[in-house]
Amino acid sequence: MVTQKHLRRYLVGFDTRSLPQIFTDCLVIGGGVAGLRAALEVAQNGGERRIALVTKSELLESNSYYAQGGIAAAIDPEDSPEQHAADTLATGCGLADPEVVDLVVREAPDRIRELLDWGTPFDRTGDALALTREGGHSARRILHASGDATGREITQAMAAQVRVNPKILIRERTCVIDLLTGDDGAALGALLWQAATGLTVCWARYTLLATGGAGRLYRETTNPQTATGDGAAIAYRAGAELSDLEFVQFHPTTLYIAGASRALISETARGEGGRLVDRNGTAFMRQYHPDGELAPRDVVARAIVRQMAATDSTNVFLDMRHLPRERLYARFPQIREICAGFDIDIARDLIPVRPAAHYTIGGVRVDRRGRTSLPRLYACGEVACTGLHGANRLGSNSLLEGLVFGHRAGLDVAARLRGETAPQQPARMRFSVDLSDRTLLDVTDVRNSLRAVMWRNVGIERDERHLRETEEIIEFWQSYVLDKQFEDPDGWSLQNMLTLARLMARSALERSESRGTHFRTDHPDRDDAAWQRHITRVIRPA
Repeated sequence: MVTQKHLRRYLVGFDTRSLPQIFTDCLVIGGGVAGLRAALEVAQNGGERRIALVTKSELLESNSYYAQGGIAAAIDPEDSPEQHAADTLATGCGLADPEVVDLVVREAPDRIRELLDWGTPFDRTGDALALTREGGHSARRILHASGDATGREITQAMAAQVRVNPKILIRERTCVIDLLTGDDGAALGALLWQAATGLTVCWARYTLLATGGAGRLYRETTNPQTATGDGAAIAYRAGAELSDLEFVQFHPTTLYIAGASRALISETARGEGGRLVDRNGTAFMRQYHPDGELAPRDVVARAIVRQMAATDSTNVFLDMRHLPRERLYARFPQIREICAGFDIDIARDLIPVRPAAHYTIGGVRVDRRGRTSLPRLYACGEVACTGLHGANRLGSNSLLEGLVFGHRAGLDVAARLRGETAPQQPARMRFSVDLSDRTLLDVTDVRNSLRAVMWRNVGIERDERHLRETEEIIEFWQSYVLDKQFEDPDGWSLQNMLTLARLMARSALERSESRGTHFRTDHPDRDDAAWQRHITRVIRPA
């Protein structure tokens, strides 16, 4: 159990009796594959129950939508769930849960069949589904759609199912400020905000977090603007257990153009034969790992950082010039278009790349049905910590995890709803905020500075001195930000970012070893005797 100075239970004061109210049986927060899948499952199996699906931005604005690489499933006759499980466990570096890994890889074919039934246009070679290989995989088991637009095609197909389902009410551009909890800690719904209507209370029998990750805590990231770690921070304030926050995956290859936003260059570009070279044209990955470009992502990311330092460069390059032009254009239409915007032809030119924060491995701790430590609160997708990834995520397992746990959580909620007949009895809730007269720091400046500090000190390589420095800096910002009451999403988002960033820095400081994505230059070796265990963060609200 830990505490954070200046942290209060709710970010804003409210009295539910004076606010507009919504009643629903299941509140799903988030519109990526996990949230969409959960909503569909509750609608299908929950009887005549109502589902409210709220999203921070538009329905399709999520990490799921922007996923390029694909989704992993052992469907090839020469592959097997056992091989998929072995690769996942090896990449997890001793912290992946074998039983969770087994259930995910075995349910994968069923989830793929559902996507096909819903119209997902997976690429094919003749009549067979096309498969490719990525780093850490021992077989070609990555399905993809429209070349490198897999996430877009999957989420569009699922969103189409959600939009026509009469049991699901969609509320886009809706900010969730906090979970409402009863005296026993059970989730009762959430406090919502929309620009047009202001604060609204949503009472729900069950609440499911599918809010995505926290990549925007870092200056260099592949994530959209919405990925600010809100779900994990909201759950933490409510008293839910978080786990494995020190593990953040940095994607090795994002397009590096000074002054431009980072754009993902999918790992499948290396899986299809792309090579990493430095400024001198030297292919360097074999110096760092025998699998070269197909080494696990954490290895590739650190290798790039070290090669950049060795050659005094701001980036390295991805070289695909030796591959057939027509094949490249067909396989990577999105990457081709992004690069063309900077006059880079992927079949003719070197692509400047460097690592960036990509995937939040830790999050709200859940069991195998997506249940959190709080009654009536579920979590799935990137906001959750399921035990699948351990200390490092195997590429293309994230979309799969979202689908599997969205299905499992939705199935459990639906079964519980069918067994409940008593009407909802929401109690009046009130919370007052003592307004602070301390000077308010500039929200934009603090956010930008926080992202820079996290990238510099809690990034690809870490050490005790810089992690302690980060905690001190964040605590200072917290003292001027967490004691304020904001009236807009920018302020609430910053409060969430500060809360989660400090928890991440503390977990990284405590884990005095190197394992998976967590690399300590002052403790470079893995220490199973002391650290083959999880770090859990929890606070009990007063």
